[in-house]
Amino acid sequence: MSEKTVRLIIQRQDSPDSAPYEQEFEVRYRPNMNVISALMEIQRNPVTVKGEKVAPPTWDMNCLEEVCGACSMVINGKPRQSCSTLIDHLEQPIRLQPMRTFPVVRDLQIDRSRMFDSLKKVKAWIPIDGTYDLGPGPRMPERKRQWAYELAKCMTCGVCLEACPNVNDKSNFIGPAPLSQVRLFNTHPTGAMHKEERMEAIMGDGGLANCGNSQNCVQSCPKGIPLTTSIAALNREATVQMFKNFFGSDK
Repeated sequence: MSEKTVRLIIQRQDSPDSAPYEQEFEVRYRPNMNVISALMEIQRNPVTVKGEKVAPPTWDMNCLEEVCGACSMVINGKPRQSCSTLIDHLEQPIRLQPMRTFPVVRDLQIDRSRMFDSLKKVKAWIPIDGTYDLGPGPRMPERKRQWAYELAKCMTCGVCLEACPNVNDKSNFIGPAPLSQVRLFNTHPTGAMHKEERMEAIMGDGGLANCGNSQNCVQSCPKGIPLTTSIAALNREATVQMFKNFFGSDK
């Protein structure tokens, strides 16, 4: 009986400015393999199905347990995590491509700076002094803490930005993940100090108005984060903020 194998077609790119091309590989099948396992097999012996010895493909990875978000790529046309995508659940040949919302560094490696810059723009963190012990942090009502935790599951994988038709090289839309983080940090008792500043950041160009409500983001999010619910809530908050700005209210 012939040995069972896995076929992968990988989109390669030697540098950010070079043209992409495809190479096909075949590796020995093992039960419960994920996509990264197959890539590591190719990395050990980078020989195409034509028998050509090539440079091993490159990609990003870290935790290997769907926590860090680094290993995002397009697998059979769908953006997802390669660490949690099992070979047994995929149609072959398996096609691997980099997420094109972000600039390609090499092969399946991408530069996610666009997303991280957007998180900086909206101050997606809890600002504290840091020069002295502040003691225990303020408590949140349990009900609010539970849904805030759902937003906190974001691992900045970029999948929702890849799935969103409004995030592209012709748009400066910051995308669903940074918007959802605005809602998260505005909810925190300490983070709320900068709520108005965050709202102003997303009410301008590239913010809420650029969302086309395609809802691709919430369907593709590997953590099941209610992204469209956050965007709807922020739209209501933006309306309130506009009235405050108009009437000059500081409340």
